[in-house]
Amino acid sequence: MGKVSYKRLKGSQSLRQRLLLATLKGTPVLIEDIRADDTIPGLRPHEVSLLRLLETVSDGCHVEINETGTKFRYMPGIVMGGKHLVHDCGVSRAIGYFLEPLIVLGLFAKKPLSIRLKGITNDSKDPCVDTFRSTTLPMLKQFGVPSEGLELKIESRGVPPNGGGEVLLSIPIVQSLTAVTWIDEGMIKRIRGVTFSARVSSQFENTMIHAARGIFNHLLPDVHIFTDHKAGPQAGNSPGYGISLVAETTSGCFVSADTAVSYARGDDVAEIDDEKKELLPPADVGEQIASVLLQEIEQGGVVDSAHQVCGVSSLYVFFV
Repeated sequence: MGKVSYKRLKGSQSLRQRLLLATLKGTPVLIEDIRADDTIPGLRPHEVSLLRLLETVSDGCHVEINETGTKFRYMPGIVMGGKHLVHDCGVSRAIGYFLEPLIVLGLFAKKPLSIRLKGITNDSKDPCVDTFRSTTLPMLKQFGVPSEGLELKIESRGVPPNGGGEVLLSIPIVQSLTAVTWIDEGMIKRIRGVTFSARVSSQFENTMIHAARGIFNHLLPDVHIFTDHKAGPQAGNSPGYGISLVAETTSGCFVSADTAVSYARGDDVAEIDDEKKELLPPADVGEQIASVLLQEIEQGGVVDSAHQVCGVSSLYVFFV
């Protein structure tokens, strides 16, 4: 076996896109100076977990991380896909952080992918799993991805700080994607949504729905927001609640906004406090996320802010 030639990169910026494109092109990469000057240098737990996820779905993938985590070598393998795969995403970042690159990789696997992801399903940092189900997956159909075999099933909820959620992702394989010219944003024709609550009163969901509808009912009549209250093992390990909304246009565009309310992770707070801070009232949550969705609509465009991964196209040129 000959000597491997690695493409050398620096820093932690756009790490997911770099790994995604390296895997799709089969380009070995060496990334150095990862937060080398930070108080806590090196890769974060969710970034290490992402590398382990790539190993799970690939055959022949090899990762070498130095002791400080400030440098690693990544030798991509063949994305095999397969059934009954399992990956624990941890609680450093939500499952949505892993879904964004995983969905793209799954489309080009050798076999259809079916994987169970464990961790946090809803938080305020990453797009929630409801948004992937209601917005991201329908958007993929615009590019020729078949509906059959494309599914995201939420089996249990999990919010910070302790997670406990599980989802089952199924992705079919495609030979190629269809190029589209997508510039007609259309007019809003309906709004759909779902609220969730875990280890709190189900009345929180009704309050969020009433607050959101109080804003939308002035604009259009076709507004339906469903509830998803979880209890017992399906409620995860921490209390929380939230809402995900999507506006569908006459031209088939989907514009989404979501949020979740829960107690902070240990690394999200600047000081250690034994008393838990009071959570945002559900009425305020409903009003705020409705306003955020209206802001997304006002900005225009065929996709919302969460689905604009502009760095991918520029990085692709870097790998050519």
